[in-house]
Amino acid sequence: MTHDLVLECRRREREGSLTPAGIGRGEGVAVMEGIRGDQIDWLDPGQAAISDRYLATMDELRQALNQAFFLGLEEFECHFALYPPGAFYKPHLDRFRDDDSRTVTAVLYLNHDWQPEHGGEMRMHLAQGPLDVAPLAGSLVVFMSGEVLHEVLPTSVDRLALTGWFRRRAIQPF
Repeated sequence: MTHDLVLECRRREREGSLTPAGIGRGEGVAVMEGIRGDQIDWLDPGQAAISDRYLATMDELRQALNQAFFLGLEEFECHFALYPPGAFYKPHLDRFRDDDSRTVTAVLYLNHDWQPEHGGEMRMHLAQGPLDVAPLAGSLVVFMSGEVLHEVLPTSVDRLALTGWFRRRAIQPF
């Protein structure tokens, strides 16, 4: 599956579908290359067979997470993320301060020929110390969106991933 997802990401890149990622949401989204340097394109059902296959697989994972942990996850959103050479993402959480609907983060790496000198690891800032995760093709990293501070270290080659979030309905204030 990862090989076909790489081809789909590269097709989108050739067609100009990947755009600079921003921080924030809605009208408050801002591109800030000093914080984040990747290019993204969101997956929607029906765009490509391989994307649909991936989304179906992630829906199976959503159901398994709900069954095992009673998380109330209702949907999954994700995008391709291409980090060109020199790109990084400073430490952050994957949940907005005023919206707790992003519950679980899932990152699937697509880098078949990754070598340690390429960089681009995800550094997770855990209580027991930092943990660097190599972006090896086929590796799926799953963690609680609002609890794990993490970053993407600078890469020296293109770094490809599918980054997504399992969401539950946001709690509405009274």
